[in-house]
Amino acid sequence: MSEYGVVTAPGTVRLERTLPGPIERVWSHLVDSEKRGTWLATGEIEPRVGGRVEHVWRNNALTPDDDPPPSKYADIAEVARMEGRVTAYEPPRLLSYTWGGDPGERDSEVTFELSARGDEVLLVLTHRRLTTRDAMLGVAAGWHAHLEVLAARLAGRTPPGFWRTHNRLETEYATRIPAGAEREAAGR
Repeated sequence: MSEYGVVTAPGTVRLERTLPGPIERVWSHLVDSEKRGTWLATGEIEPRVGGRVEHVWRNNALTPDDDPPPSKYADIAEVARMEGRVTAYEPPRLLSYTWGGDPGERDSEVTFELSARGDEVLLVLTHRRLTTRDAMLGVAAGWHAHLEVLAARLAGRTPPGFWRTHNRLETEYATRIPAGAEREAAGR
């Protein structure tokens, strides 16, 4: 399994990680605001289909000894907010919700699938309906960097600097995600 995300369909990026289990522990890091805040964002997720999702990011405070954010992300580095709606909720294996887009655009959707693998858990993250290549690059690098933080936290290690990792990955994904990878998603 590659650590890098892959394009699986137009406007769709998929990442896989094997994480320390058990599955209930990983699930709690997806749905519990305080635990999710250690690797992604705080905010409530109403535990039902149709429930409200709120994320509040504080990426500048996520990891110690980090680089400053790139200028294009400066406006969201301190605090950023997003709201969505739960589209699938099947503890402890499946969580899916809409991901707030720009005003006037259709929301994308993120899905987390968990499978027990002995003492470990396979997490498959799929982010769909991304309408631009820039969105695909930012999402791929962002999820990759956030999942590195999650893996380190679950293993009891200090995670690498979020922005330092994100900056490196966004450059790498620019070589991995082909031009036109978003096509068809914008028209759906």
